[in-house]
Amino acid sequence: MTDDLLIIIPMFLVAAVIFFYFGWAINNRFGKKSISAAEDKSKEITQAAEQKSKEVISNTEERVAQLLKDAEKEANNLKREKLLEVKEEWLKKKHDFDNEANLKKQNIQNMEKSLSSREEQIDRKIETVRQKENEFRRLEQSISEKQKSISQKEAELEALEQEQNKRLEKIANLTAEEAKTMLMENMVQDAKLESQKLIKDIYEKAKDEAKKDAQKVVIQAIQRTAADYAVESTVSVLNIQSDEIKGRIIGKEGRNIRAFEGATGVDVIVDDTPEAVILSSFDPFRREVARVALEKLIADGRIQPARIEEVVEKTRLELEEEIFKIGETTVLQLGLMGMHNELIKLIGKMKYRSSYGQNILEHSVEVAYLTGIMAAELGLDTMLAKRSGLLHDIGKVMDKEIEGPHALIGYELAKKYRENPIVCNAVGAHHDDIEMEHPIAALVQSADAISGARPGARREPIEGYAKRLETLETIAKSFEGVAKTYAIQAGREIRVVVEHEKIDDIYADKLAFDIAQKIESDMEYPGQIKVTVIREVRKFAIAK
Repeated sequence: MTDDLLIIIPMFLVAAVIFFYFGWAINNRFGKKSISAAEDKSKEITQAAEQKSKEVISNTEERVAQLLKDAEKEANNLKREKLLEVKEEWLKKKHDFDNEANLKKQNIQNMEKSLSSREEQIDRKIETVRQKENEFRRLEQSISEKQKSISQKEAELEALEQEQNKRLEKIANLTAEEAKTMLMENMVQDAKLESQKLIKDIYEKAKDEAKKDAQKVVIQAIQRTAADYAVESTVSVLNIQSDEIKGRIIGKEGRNIRAFEGATGVDVIVDDTPEAVILSSFDPFRREVARVALEKLIADGRIQPARIEEVVEKTRLELEEEIFKIGETTVLQLGLMGMHNELIKLIGKMKYRSSYGQNILEHSVEVAYLTGIMAAELGLDTMLAKRSGLLHDIGKVMDKEIEGPHALIGYELAKKYRENPIVCNAVGAHHDDIEMEHPIAALVQSADAISGARPGARREPIEGYAKRLETLETIAKSFEGVAKTYAIQAGREIRVVVEHEKIDDIYADKLAFDIAQKIESDMEYPGQIKVTVIREVRKFAIAK
């Protein structure tokens, strides 16, 4: 076995050497041919690559040049388009501005024409009122002269009657007993007439004295009370340091001003008024909350929706606390004690309410003083009187959801918070919604009329004033038998001239009452309106 291996191994080695030699020879021959072919192929590829690169470079340069020209051309076209767009936008803005300016100018011209027309109408109405007043004065003078003439004729008639009686006595030739009986009957008749005249004179004198005493009490109360008058307003003007703040108030795309109006319920007007922002609302309390809150936001500098809601809510709570303090101060000022906290809060709330331009709190305080002074003159309880006067308009500050006349609403509130029955009755009866049960109720009604009716207490637009006079005359003319009507004393009295053929003296009283009732049901007016019916009889005779 070992010998066989020794023979096989050298044989394998010799075979391996022979195969290696033959392989190397073949590889060497074919390798040289491959190298030569590779070199030729490499030269061809190199030449082709150089040619191709030259062509690519040339094409690239041409394309780059073309792209630059196209880009420059496109940039010029884009530039021209943008210039045209800017110009068109400018022209459009200019056209809109011109239209808006022309519209405002037209509105101003229309307003000027309207104001001029209203002034002319007012002048004509004033002239008409003056003419009516002059005509009424002439009628009064004519009536006075006729009354004097009638008095003279009555005196002449009485003299003629006496002379005729004397002649009849001579002609009659009566006996002494008959004359005595007739004389006694005449004396009894004359005594009855004299007693009736005396009773009438006493009644008229008592009536005049009572009227004078009442006027004296009222005048003393008025003279001892002085009050400032507030004018009704629906806007508040907030002064700012510069117009730059207006942009911050408006905010981006108006979000700040929308958030503020939504939180306060007040319209914010930011216009060309220099260094001022206008707050508009019919609710004075909301307007005051908006004014104070906006002042705080401007001072703080952080004007944004979240901050706005926070400041507005905080301001509202602060003002509600202030309202209670105002109510407390008012009650202490009048010397009233033991009033319920809810009533005190409602009294403070009166500061932010007005009626016909008159502040309700100031009006109520004035009515309280007037009622207290008149009660003192008449020997009544002054504390109950002042309490009734202060609370008489408390129903006006309640929410709109509560329906009914403010006097009855105030009556229910006074009962709810356990006020004195006299006070409750005075509050509910000051507009005759319920029956008066105590003289203090009449004093509250009188004081309310005094405070609301005196000149300057309340404001009424001239258009409303003229319309009220016209309505007053129209109501009076609507009754049958009325010839002419005259509204005098700024609409506080209506004088009605009737046709004497259709209206007698008895019906004249009823006509005055009916006209007063219709005025009460169909009109709204401060104070009272006096209705005077004039019936004039004219007799004519012609001397030939």
